[in-house]
Amino acid sequence: MRVAMIGSGYVGLVSGACFADFGHQVVCVDKDPGKIERLKANIMPIYEPGLDDLVASNVKAGRLSFTTDLAEGMKDAEAIFIAVGTPSRRGDGHADLSYVYAAAQEIAANLKEFAVVVTKSTVPVGTGDEVERLVREANPQAEFGVASNPEFLREGAAIGDFKRPDRIVIGVEDERSRRVLEELYRPLYLNQAPIMVTSRRTAELTKYAANAFLATKISFINEMADLCEKVGANVQDVARGIGLDNRIGSKFLNAGPGYGGSCFPKDTLALIKTAQDYDAPVRIVETVAHVNEQRKRAMGRKVIATMGGDARGKRVGVLGLTFKPNTDDMRDSPAIAIIQTLQDAGAEIHAYDPEGVEQAKLVLQNVHYEADPYAAIEGADAMILVTEWDAFRAMDLGRVKSLLKVPVVVDMRNIYRPEEMERHGLTYVGVGR
Repeated sequence: MRVAMIGSGYVGLVSGACFADFGHQVVCVDKDPGKIERLKANIMPIYEPGLDDLVASNVKAGRLSFTTDLAEGMKDAEAIFIAVGTPSRRGDGHADLSYVYAAAQEIAANLKEFAVVVTKSTVPVGTGDEVERLVREANPQAEFGVASNPEFLREGAAIGDFKRPDRIVIGVEDERSRRVLEELYRPLYLNQAPIMVTSRRTAELTKYAANAFLATKISFINEMADLCEKVGANVQDVARGIGLDNRIGSKFLNAGPGYGGSCFPKDTLALIKTAQDYDAPVRIVETVAHVNEQRKRAMGRKVIATMGGDARGKRVGVLGLTFKPNTDDMRDSPAIAIIQTLQDAGAEIHAYDPEGVEQAKLVLQNVHYEADPYAAIEGADAMILVTEWDAFRAMDLGRVKSLLKVPVVVDMRNIYRPEEMERHGLTYVGVGR
């Protein structure tokens, strides 16, 4: 099948490359000429393990191409995906749908044969209805369908998630669109991936509900971690004890500094705003978002308390800046609020991240970025582990002790065992232990 993917960011590029790898003919379209030129040179706009090789192999095979010309990208396409950004709108927190609607109007101007217009971007309930109205209004004679096909990709594991998904959600209002999308995903039948076909509005809400539920699990276990510290319990054992219950499950029960990234913060906020608009407030999700925002700065205060309550003039080595490992994404990363809290208290920050430094420079000021983790902690009054990159999981603790000015380690991901750190003479503070 021929596929047009509008938007060559994280979702569009991964989805386009994976569809091409299935054997479909895919054209990725983006308005940024520089990005398109870099993609043609196999320079990825994001860090995602394996993506550069996947793109290169499918470009070489002639199944994947890039252009800034939407008319060229849409030519003979049976499915046209909208995979543009939907950031939180400044001022009110609603999802900013201006890029989605602009794409819909441009599609309408170039629509000549039947195609399914598919919203891959995360959009509030009813967006598909508005996309259909815009296309119909701009091109009354056009034959088309509008579908919702939300993505469920984890940054750092996106290719595997696309090729071996837990489920594929397709929201359609007509049989022809359903047949097109089922044929598009037919290569996944061999993996027995369940395809759930539902109404368009249901599919749109399913994406938000999924992210809000996962965010709820994270905020829940973080609050349990705080309680564990007060009563002398171990949150990791609590998480295991409840996670072994099949009704609960073990995923997203790792206590830490709070969630970040491109999805959970903006999607929980957008769901809250949508629910308020429909006079059906989601109080649990409202609390989840509040707890998460409070937690990030609280983690900064935790570090200050570990240093005796005074960070002024002290040096802190920060390991890990991105919101999770195996990505360069700094959006709403807990590291931002933690570092800013320490800076507000007068601390000097030296930091290292395997992939996120260039993105971190765009959002953090007055940080000394180092070439490796040991350089970041040399002469520091405390070392804090914020992101659980593999590179931090087996550090030479003897060397860590010798480099630190004050042997204090705050492990916000519970990577290490307390007894192991103590054996090396390090004062160790975890989360919920």
